[in-house]
Amino acid sequence: MNRKAIIFLADGMADEPLPELGGKTPLEAANTPAMDSIAREGVNGTFLTLPEGLPTSSDVANMSVLGFYPERNYPGRGPIEAVSQGIELGPDDVAFRCNLVYVSSDGVLRDYSAGHIDNETAAQLMHDLQEQFGNSDVTFHSGVSYRNLLVLHGKRFSDRIHYFKPDSSQDMPVAELKLSAADDSPEAAYTVEFLDRLGQLCAAFLAAHPLNRGRKAPANWIWPWSPGRRPRLEPFSVCYDGRRGAVISAVDVIKGIGKSSGMEVIEVPGATGFLDTNYAGKVAAALEAIQRNDLVYVHVEAIDECSHLGDLKLKMQAIEDFDSKIVASVLAALKGKGITFAVLPDHPVPIKLRKHTTTPVPLAIAGPGIEPDSVQSFSETLAPTGSLGFLRGNELVKKVLGL
Repeated sequence: MNRKAIIFLADGMADEPLPELGGKTPLEAANTPAMDSIAREGVNGTFLTLPEGLPTSSDVANMSVLGFYPERNYPGRGPIEAVSQGIELGPDDVAFRCNLVYVSSDGVLRDYSAGHIDNETAAQLMHDLQEQFGNSDVTFHSGVSYRNLLVLHGKRFSDRIHYFKPDSSQDMPVAELKLSAADDSPEAAYTVEFLDRLGQLCAAFLAAHPLNRGRKAPANWIWPWSPGRRPRLEPFSVCYDGRRGAVISAVDVIKGIGKSSGMEVIEVPGATGFLDTNYAGKVAAALEAIQRNDLVYVHVEAIDECSHLGDLKLKMQAIEDFDSKIVASVLAALKGKGITFAVLPDHPVPIKLRKHTTTPVPLAIAGPGIEPDSVQSFSETLAPTGSLGFLRGNELVKKVLGL
């Protein structure tokens, strides 16, 4: 049976039991009646989003949820976000995600986001880096907040580079987090050397930049990571028998996956990737998009950011905002209209660790023709007891579309 479906993706929502919550996870302790209703009226299980041997990052996880098999097709985060920004990568270009980060005077990575730097300041810093250091070998491109790009141009550069994920490396000395070659090629060695020199120049430039004066977490360092070349994903419509899909997100990595696979990418004004995002705008976009698409993927980033901050209160708020402002609003508008709904995180970010883990995530699906199981609320503990079982690959999308 063919269905229309909406997938609610709560980035980084899954967690572990906490003593301060009486042994509950933040999701279990939060007030989430809308997500609970999907669990109660549908089937529950778990989904493997981070296959072994791949980075524990959101690009891999969201590719998995959408059934694009990163085990075979992962291009690196840099090129995915380049696609989102409309940056045309040539065959000899290597795109890196490039965070603006804060490194303290004692040489420790203190903040992977430079205090969640605002878009305007970040864009100006990236513009000034391009003006100062951009040339035929390297270009700097601004994105959203700290999430920016660096592209290397030419055959002398390699994407075979070992890197450290910044949001998993906070409070570690940068001397222990250096890029290194992943093979013995002269291109890889040269790329590491080039980026090391460039990083030192950029750090000195940013430390003296007037926009960093007085900032608690100044953006005084660039952090290139997750390099790759132009991505080639099979179109969503080819993967799923001609069905059409759309993505709604504030962040380039999700929009890049959508553009790379021929999905409609919907821009929502005021979508920020944090707690101040335009929730109402995302809901309106989803309600409009489902009229012309078979699947709409509604991604919310804020929970992940609060998790990396290690802020339990903010994570609880972000979970409850997601439930009340996104899930509940869409359900109220579309319930009873033949739509299938699914909800899941893309990966866990335990508050105590402040980084991603590979534990399979809880998943709930409700809709026409789906017989409910016994699970009464959405949680990491109860989902594995449901009748849906353990899914991976393209099984989630095929399930919600009735393929």
